[in-house]
Amino acid sequence: MSISQNFKRLVRFVPRSDASKTLIGQPADDNVDIGVAVAKGDDVPVRLFSGTSVLSPGQITESTAVIDRILSPLAASEVGTIRCIGLNYKQHAAEVGMALPTLPTVFLKPSTSLASPWPEPTVLPKLTQADDCGDFESELVIVIGKEAKNVSEADALDYVLGYTAGNDISSRTSQLNQSQWSFSKGFDGACPIGPTIVSTALIPDATKLKVRGLLNGKVMQDCGTDDLIFSVPKLVSFVSQGTTLPAGTIIMTGTPAGVGFARKPKVSIKDGDEFGVEILPYIGTLVNRFQNEK
Repeated sequence: MSISQNFKRLVRFVPRSDASKTLIGQPADDNVDIGVAVAKGDDVPVRLFSGTSVLSPGQITESTAVIDRILSPLAASEVGTIRCIGLNYKQHAAEVGMALPTLPTVFLKPSTSLASPWPEPTVLPKLTQADDCGDFESELVIVIGKEAKNVSEADALDYVLGYTAGNDISSRTSQLNQSQWSFSKGFDGACPIGPTIVSTALIPDATKLKVRGLLNGKVMQDCGTDDLIFSVPKLVSFVSQGTTLPAGTIIMTGTPAGVGFARKPKVSIKDGDEFGVEILPYIGTLVNRFQNEK
């Protein structure tokens, strides 16, 4: 049975009216890119839902509020262990000179790596700074809406609550010197997601999205999700085999071509940089600004 969805896209946020509150709501304008608008300082009115979590948002109300600060759609306490898929775009495999995988490559991030969009700063660890090896990875993110285990591909979308954008921030020196990636991609704040979660009613086919990664406004990544090697149903089914995925689990689906370490010359994230993960239509732009860990 599919998850009941009574929303188009939801944002979790702190309102201008009361910095002590966390609210859930649906943007009044269906077309606004919330991440870009809030980063510019524009007013973004939101119709509030009665709940406090996107996993149980309650009902839409007549009340409204203006966003002061966007939060990650889910709290760290809700996501548990974050599942990530490596090497899942054909063009990315080509740029790094690797054969297409026959099974999804799975690694994990801890819940402590979850982070929100700007104005929450995205911190570059001292270890990453020392080697000038911070990198970006624009990704479509799957949000699981009900407990899943041993799910078939045919039934996989019944467990998906919706989609958001994410950045699999990586420390490349550590990654390339190790066979396992959880350390090099699991630092505090290394998994910002947002700005909205979009229902599967709006995105019935996740292969029809466009992903762009923009470093200080320059397009670095630009690819359709039709380039995915393993589809959303395949990924949900695969990571659920023998493994319980609680509601709130997020699955990072991999990054398209254009990452910094594959470029000549190499491009790395530095203190003061801004990176945007834009996924259209509907999801909008996850904006993060980086600062060095002191």
